[in-house]
Amino acid sequence: MALLLYRIGKFSFRNRWPVLIAWLALFAAALGLGLGLGGEMKEDFEIPGTQSQDALDRLGEVFPEVSGASAEVVILAEDGTIADRRDAIADVSKELGDVGHVVEALDPFSQYATGALSDDGKAAVIRVQFDTNSMSDLVHDKEAVVDIASGLEAEGLTVEYGGQLYQDLEYGLTASEALGVVFAAVVLIVTFGSVVAAGLPLASALIAVGVTMGVLLFVTRFITVSSASPLLAVMIGIAVGIDYALFILSRHRNQLAKGEDVEESAATAVGTSGSAVTFAAATVMVALLGLLIVGIPFLSVMGVAAAGGVFMALCTSLTLLPALFGFAGERLRPKQGSRAWLRETGQNEKPTMGRRWVRIVLKAPWVFVVLVIGVLGALAIPALHMQTSLPSGKGEAVGSTARDAYDIVAEHFGEGANGPMLVMLDITQVNNESLMSDLEAISDLVASTPGVESAGSAIPNRTVDSAIIQVIPTTGPDDPATLDTVNALRDLGPQIETDYGAVSSVTGATAVQIDITNRLNNALLPFAGVVVGLSFVLLMMVFRSVLVPLKAALSFLLSAFAAFGVVVLIFQDGILGEVMGIVPGPIIAFLPIILLAIVFGLAMDYEVFLVSGMREAHVRGAGARDAIEEGFANAARVVTAAALIMFFVFIAFVPEGAGVIKVIALGLAAGIAFDAFLVRMTLVPALMALFGERAWTLPKWLDRILPDLDIEGEALREYRERAAWAREHHAAIALEDLRVGDGKYTSVTCDVPEGGILAIRGGMTGRRLLEATLAGRIDPFDGRAQILGHTVPGDGGGLVSQVSLCNLDGMTDRARALTLGQLIGRHGAYGRVTARAEISDAEVRVVLDELNAALRAAGHEGGLRATTRLDALDPLARSVALAGIAVVEIPKLLVLDFGSVAVGEPGARLVTTVVRAVSRLVNRDVTLAVGVDDSVDLEPQESGLADLHRPIVTISIHREPALVGAVEDPALESAAEHPVLGKDQRA
Repeated sequence: MALLLYRIGKFSFRNRWPVLIAWLALFAAALGLGLGLGGEMKEDFEIPGTQSQDALDRLGEVFPEVSGASAEVVILAEDGTIADRRDAIADVSKELGDVGHVVEALDPFSQYATGALSDDGKAAVIRVQFDTNSMSDLVHDKEAVVDIASGLEAEGLTVEYGGQLYQDLEYGLTASEALGVVFAAVVLIVTFGSVVAAGLPLASALIAVGVTMGVLLFVTRFITVSSASPLLAVMIGIAVGIDYALFILSRHRNQLAKGEDVEESAATAVGTSGSAVTFAAATVMVALLGLLIVGIPFLSVMGVAAAGGVFMALCTSLTLLPALFGFAGERLRPKQGSRAWLRETGQNEKPTMGRRWVRIVLKAPWVFVVLVIGVLGALAIPALHMQTSLPSGKGEAVGSTARDAYDIVAEHFGEGANGPMLVMLDITQVNNESLMSDLEAISDLVASTPGVESAGSAIPNRTVDSAIIQVIPTTGPDDPATLDTVNALRDLGPQIETDYGAVSSVTGATAVQIDITNRLNNALLPFAGVVVGLSFVLLMMVFRSVLVPLKAALSFLLSAFAAFGVVVLIFQDGILGEVMGIVPGPIIAFLPIILLAIVFGLAMDYEVFLVSGMREAHVRGAGARDAIEEGFANAARVVTAAALIMFFVFIAFVPEGAGVIKVIALGLAAGIAFDAFLVRMTLVPALMALFGERAWTLPKWLDRILPDLDIEGEALREYRERAAWAREHHAAIALEDLRVGDGKYTSVTCDVPEGGILAIRGGMTGRRLLEATLAGRIDPFDGRAQILGHTVPGDGGGLVSQVSLCNLDGMTDRARALTLGQLIGRHGAYGRVTARAEISDAEVRVVLDELNAALRAAGHEGGLRATTRLDALDPLARSVALAGIAVVEIPKLLVLDFGSVAVGEPGARLVTTVVRAVSRLVNRDVTLAVGVDDSVDLEPQESGLADLHRPIVTISIHREPALVGAVEDPALESAAEHPVLGKDQRA
């Protein structure tokens, strides 16, 4: 992983203009598509598979006239009574009925209106039913209803408007959110002491957020997206985008201060810190995508949108940021002698604040463990009486028309009138002769249910297969007692079916709200289990430990529940509510699961950033306690800055944010503050000190099966050392103490200049393993290698197209099935930039002529044709033909292994003849590697190869002396049977 990211960072740095242009083009295209072709956002709290949703769907089929959106015109007579203005109200109701999408505006004095007049005669409700749920289609109707109904104010009436149409459920960015970015910029300037350095994370994060927003706006054309989803994605995207870039930039500046080359530093920073960022982002995305488990569409979209924001932030941090490093160049290097330079190089005489703090913690770890658990535990206590619900008029801002309408209804009709429900009846099996009396009896039964204030008459639909009963509960939609009422109504189902043959179900906004709340509450534990479990495994792979990820997962619960407690205190209990412009009431139902997902993901960010430094110090030899201090001191400044940035970004959404976003933002700000400063920077080092060396232990069986992700970049460090060595060796092949296979073969050291010949002598298995290493197909066991400018191991993949492997002692089934012309045609296409599967027949004929000329120069009659079969040729002709098939791939290094074809003096003559023939076929700058048996001598004078003027370097490879008697793996005795080598025997 680290090496891959290192290459990405180096590519982006070197190709800074194309990378920048590509991101700007993507930014413009995404926003252009989103703003130009995007659809509308819609608040859709559907929950498939519940009784209320199934009934609501059926309602749309059998009662299409009531399946659209609805609104309420709430009228209050402060002087006199509503009855005094009966005619004016009737006229307004009639006029409202003529508005575009209005199906019905029911006069509260109509005989069909149920519970539309208050008992005290002071209030009335005109219920307006529309034929569509699309809010964009109702924009003009919404205004028309207000224009018409406001005429009643001339009659001395107060008119307010309620229902979903008039609730403020759409959220947008406000000026206060911009302050969060300003605060983040201030933190960055203080952290780096440079405006240029501070601007890079902001630029990277804003590009990521812009792309995310554009994509989200565009997909609203195809799927339902709530207006909270993009706002949540923006909030998370800005926070993590700045944090991830901050972590990489901090590493880059640290390396520059120590004298690192700018390009190498940028690539290394992406390879090392980028690895930590990648796995931190992975834990956040796992947590957010875990919302899919809940099975609630609007919540799934929220999770995917936020995860998309995190992914885009990761992409810009790994690609755009190193490109920006390239533009900034030396300006990011701290000036020698400056405070930043002294801090980064460790030459500051005074220990940093982070080092001083961790030393205090390490002196009395038990004290800090008890203090942190005690403080966070106390803050979590209010969470025990958390109440949850979905948004309603009661949660609207005081003074808004939706809130005033809610209050009027609650005062004059009772709280339950704000949350009416529907009992839906399937009456296809009810006796037709007693239908009306049965429906009346069912209505009476519903009305007598505990918690029901009133129940209207059962109204059949036009086809008389369904009926609905409107029910007004005694309690409001946010009251826990309403849940008991819904359950009591549902419990009537068996009795109604037995006594009357009707199948009943309870639906309506209140019932749907209750079902969503129940689904969310029931999904919380499974969701937490899956997300924490997956992240636990991921962190085990990262830290090679059981205790570290276990501690990370369990300590997160402290900060999460403390955040729940703060949210309950402020939003539910009303502490500081007036100061913050908050209306006390139940917590939004999906807050716990959203908060759990996001805080967990971000908490793991800090865990990875902080503990990866400790592990890096430990891997490099520091003791457990010293590793804690060193890792903490190096990461504390960055983690502090990252946490402050996230806190300011989140808290900026609280002052003017809409209800849903306000509560989520405050919960996230509290959760981040608790987790970063109390848990990660206090509790974690204290616990790590108590764990000691046991923190870094992993059961052997787990160590074997878990992949090593090398988040510390140890493999990258080794690669860079090998690459530095490789740059000093300009030969075509340079090997130093190279061991192949299982490491039990003798090491080899050599330098072969370009155009030279490397003669490899030894047993077949050892030779083939070394040849495969030269071709980049497998990595060596140990040692260093530079092959055609590529460092091995590390850059072996780049050799695949530059090295051709050819085993001359055997043929694959494919080679036997195809003619020589077909093999030349297909292999010739490998070395050319062409979309064709084979080279042309004319080119094949040219190759055949060259092969025949080479054979005739060797004293052979030639005779190779396009139709020739390889198995029909003699050893010399077949060897030259096989070599020719490899040559048409246009390699820079041609590896020929003679296997068992060449043995002893006759074998030496065959090898010499084939090598001389091949030399005629390739350019002078093509290097040859020839694998032969120990009995074959290829010294220039003895072999007759001196006149080729190609320097010959001979090496031998054998099993170590102590292992000569060991039985080798039979599968390695033949290259055709070797699982790695066999696949490369193309001919």
